[in-house]
Amino acid sequence: MGNTFGTIFRLTTWGESHGGALGAVVDGCPAGLALSEADLQPDLDRRRPGQSNIVTQRKESDAVKIVSGVFEGLTLGTPIAMTIANEDMKPGDYREVESKYRPSHADYTYDAKYGRRDWRGGGRSSARETAGRVAAGAIAKKLLRDREHVEVVAWVSKIGRLVADGDVEKVTLADVEKNIVRCPDDAIAAQMIEAVEAARKDGNSLGGIVTCAVRGVPAGWGEPVFDRIEADLAKAMLSLPATKGFEIGSGFGGTDLTGAEHNDAFYMDGDRIRTRTNRSGGVQGGITNGETIYFRVAFKPTATILKEQETVTRDHQATTIKGRGRHDPCVLPRAVPIVEAMAALVLADHSLRHRARRSSP
Repeated sequence: MGNTFGTIFRLTTWGESHGGALGAVVDGCPAGLALSEADLQPDLDRRRPGQSNIVTQRKESDAVKIVSGVFEGLTLGTPIAMTIANEDMKPGDYREVESKYRPSHADYTYDAKYGRRDWRGGGRSSARETAGRVAAGAIAKKLLRDREHVEVVAWVSKIGRLVADGDVEKVTLADVEKNIVRCPDDAIAAQMIEAVEAARKDGNSLGGIVTCAVRGVPAGWGEPVFDRIEADLAKAMLSLPATKGFEIGSGFGGTDLTGAEHNDAFYMDGDRIRTRTNRSGGVQGGITNGETIYFRVAFKPTATILKEQETVTRDHQATTIKGRGRHDPCVLPRAVPIVEAMAALVLADHSLRHRARRSSP
């Protein structure tokens, strides 16, 4: 019912923003993968709130606990269940939201669907739900890295109107993590940090773009027609809170080119078939071609702002509302590990689907 993602490597998340805990269940992970909480925690630390002065100041350790599916340091092939406790809940900050709909949030739409909702911090619609995705994504990243030699790295490439440089073939995790905004372009990163701080002081917010590269994927992963790699990536990314756009390879910019300009010519690199350009973003016909997969995800400005806005109540009365509580003035820095997690989940699933289709790897 909308809480489970994947075909073979499957993820189900559970929990609300101000409930007792959040968590995830991963089913379909192969047996024998070396796994511990220490493998998962670094990505959760990159996603957690309170890590810098340009993100929400909610204080959560986001310490993950594996409660099933791992024995003597190895996965069993059975469901892997993980829990992450909520430690710093302040539901009183959201009392006004019990009766008023926040602009551009899911308050009204959850009421329209279910007839009731958890108004404490947005409940299930809060971006806090993504903690479970990041824990599961860390498992997928380890599976891809250890068994397929595939690397997933994402970074902030745009905030507001500030656009950064970043080579999809060269950006490393170290490049991304060297500043609090997670932008590999040092000069632009400094400007981005200033812009986010200015928006925060003004009670406002900014949006932007996360770029992601997946390197080392062999040719042949993916499915025709409905389960194309780019289609599954698009669904994964657009399932994230605050996302409003997805493009892969040349994306919308490719529409400015002719076919002769856009086509990726093939050539032989030793015994390997390569393309001289990669406007396809590593995917052709929904199936990987062995080149780097790269795509961009657009995130809107954070909907909660500390300014008075028009709205209505559950009783259909006109009123106003002003944001309260602790919120990100820009979701981009914390969105980076979440984008990586969802990309890894898609690719791990397709790697297992590919192996199931072949008599040999």
